[in-house]
Amino acid sequence: MTDSTCFTIPALRGPVPLSHLLLRNFVHDGHRAVDATCGNGNDTLLLADLVGDRGHVWGFDIQQQAITETGHKLATADLSHRVTLLQEGHEELAQHVTEPVQAVLFNLGYRPGGDRSIITRSETTGIALEQSLQLLTVGGIVLVTIYPGHDGGAEEQSTVEAWAAGLNPRYWHCWRMGQTNVSAGAPYLLLVQKVS
Repeated sequence: MTDSTCFTIPALRGPVPLSHLLLRNFVHDGHRAVDATCGNGNDTLLLADLVGDRGHVWGFDIQQQAITETGHKLATADLSHRVTLLQEGHEELAQHVTEPVQAVLFNLGYRPGGDRSIITRSETTGIALEQSLQLLTVGGIVLVTIYPGHDGGAEEQSTVEAWAAGLNPRYWHCWRMGQTNVSAGAPYLLLVQKVS
């Protein structure tokens, strides 16, 4: 078809485009969301766009450079007013977010282009995941992009997988999504949805 109004199909190479596709279906105008790991700001920017002027996003990162980069992207897109940026670890999520949210997004590992020795850790990620469940509205989702291939990644993967596997299926739908034609250490996506 040559009609320019047709929906553009995204290339689903890796878990991040897949997470964005899912967010576009779950997060809408007036919603609230959390980016638990701002990184370079791309996920925060998408969430800020999706929630509209009536919604709100909280963005967390321990690195000043991540907060600065994210803030710059939001300002350039004129979306800063929709986001509260916090230079805090995601384990502090419940201290700052007290309203129910429709989505919490984690992109684990290290910040692309940043210091690879600064990574998310299984201890704090586990705490943040538990706090995320307490904030979710019914139908809301937690999306976790897992990178098992870097130092510390396998341990964090084990923590996240065990956490998800232990959730009661009566209340939570848990999905593991990854490409099958890539290496075993390739990143993949975990989705948890609150059922009731």
